[in-house]
Amino acid sequence: MTDIFLLTAGGKRLKLPPFTSWELKRTRNVPCDSFEGTCPWDSGLDDRLQSACRLLVEEDGARRFTGVVDETDLTWDGKGGRLELSARGLAALLLDNESPAMDYQVATLPDILRDHVEPYGIQVVKTASLPAVPSFSVSAGSSRWQVLYQFARYHGGVEPTFDELGRLTVAPLPGRHWTIGGKTGVTAITCRDKRYGVWSQVLVQNRKTQTTQRLVNEAFAAQGLCCGRVLTVPGKSGYQAMRWTGQYQLDRSAEERFRLELTLSNAGPCQPGDTVTLSLEKPRLSGVYKVLETCTAQDSRGLRTRLTLGSA
Repeated sequence: MTDIFLLTAGGKRLKLPPFTSWELKRTRNVPCDSFEGTCPWDSGLDDRLQSACRLLVEEDGARRFTGVVDETDLTWDGKGGRLELSARGLAALLLDNESPAMDYQVATLPDILRDHVEPYGIQVVKTASLPAVPSFSVSAGSSRWQVLYQFARYHGGVEPTFDELGRLTVAPLPGRHWTIGGKTGVTAITCRDKRYGVWSQVLVQNRKTQTTQRLVNEAFAAQGLCCGRVLTVPGKSGYQAMRWTGQYQLDRSAEERFRLELTLSNAGPCQPGDTVTLSLEKPRLSGVYKVLETCTAQDSRGLRTRLTLGSA
């Protein structure tokens, strides 16, 4: 059974009526987790709606989502009253807040968490031992999430992630492994090979030092495909920082190329970060893939889950 609650800024907890339709997306980071749904409503302009700041989704007492309330819409018509609401995971707190320009002589992960995460009340449950970064600069207008992600992903090779309780982990997370075959309840499959937007090469330049780095996606370029970009990095960026930036951008563009979407006729156990072995006959699909996003929805058509998979 799915229960949905609102929390007010004053600490009051409001249990909402059973939802007639809802959709929950899990992504682990960006775009952050999200929830939207509709339920009957006959309580008028309840003050607790206007002061609600958090939304909780629980299934049989286990937390499935913790988020920031983005919008509530109340509607009354001949069918009665309805409440429609939407929320994003707590990563939204870092996405929605900008950082002033900052320069660190040497930046460490505790520095980044102290300045860009902890002020927003986000609980950090696990961190890896990431290297300190000399001459780490934050551009004015960067979101707090961009600062954290740049530090952890560019320089430490670790993607920050949020769990169902809205807690932050800055460390590798071992995903689970699942097998999806003919008896798993797959009702629809879409395969996409999107070549547009994949970079074959990137030229990283530092105008202050007059140095450049050229990095190439050899496999993509070998297919006779060509799409190049030029990136300019801050003047304090060294050789390694330039290379990290260029390789990261190449990798990110390549990640967007292949997508496989499976629709299951149930909630499905998979979560983003897990791996899946496919063994399907119609259509014939096999191989190991990484779960990038899950989208579970329930409405008049019943319960279903869409898995978005990418290359493992």
